[in-house]
Amino acid sequence: MIRDGILVINKPKGITSHDVVDFVRKKFKIKQVGHSGTLDPIATGVLVILIGKCTKLFNQFLGLDKEYSATLTLGARTNSGDIQGEVIEKKEFGHVTEENVNKALSVFIGENMQVPPMVSALKHKGKRLYDLAREGKEVKRLPRKIVIKEISLLKFSLPDIQFKVKCSRGTYVRQLAEDIAAKLGCVGFVSQIERLSIGRFNIKDSLSLTQVDESRIQPTPIL
Repeated sequence: MIRDGILVINKPKGITSHDVVDFVRKKFKIKQVGHSGTLDPIATGVLVILIGKCTKLFNQFLGLDKEYSATLTLGARTNSGDIQGEVIEKKEFGHVTEENVNKALSVFIGENMQVPPMVSALKHKGKRLYDLAREGKEVKRLPRKIVIKEISLLKFSLPDIQFKVKCSRGTYVRQLAEDIAAKLGCVGFVSQIERLSIGRFNIKDSLSLTQVDESRIQPTPIL
């Protein structure tokens, strides 16, 4: 019998978090499998898979801080906020300097009010926002408080700006990227996202799908 516990997976690009859950269910022939928080198909990185009674820890994992690296590509805005969307606006970015970027990033440290993107799993009248977005609909979303603990520039190579951010639950990196672009007097979209950690669970300790094995299941963690 498969024991209760967790797997720290490095989710590859191009599949959903639910795809990873299905993979683990089939691998271990067990239904009671979940994950600690969705990663978009374009995103890679830490996805904590919950097995057995550990699925009850879902809400505790949601409350943990998360760290990401992301690339903001300036010059265009898409209807999804990422590289897979349709371009709906273009704007010049030649005025942006590395100094501008560092100043703009520093503005976001601390508490912020963020409007969730339409491409999110939040619900409006019982329907997921991303489903409404696929239908070409947009609804009003109330801003929510988030906390940016740390944010720093990793690489400046226009039109790309790679940054690292440590943030509270409920932070949407694609929306943060759009907000950074706006602060720079430009528009932009996320072209790359990697989740580096969830709480103490780090990308360095994560497994590829080919490494998933019963022996890799960690015992129920103390969060």
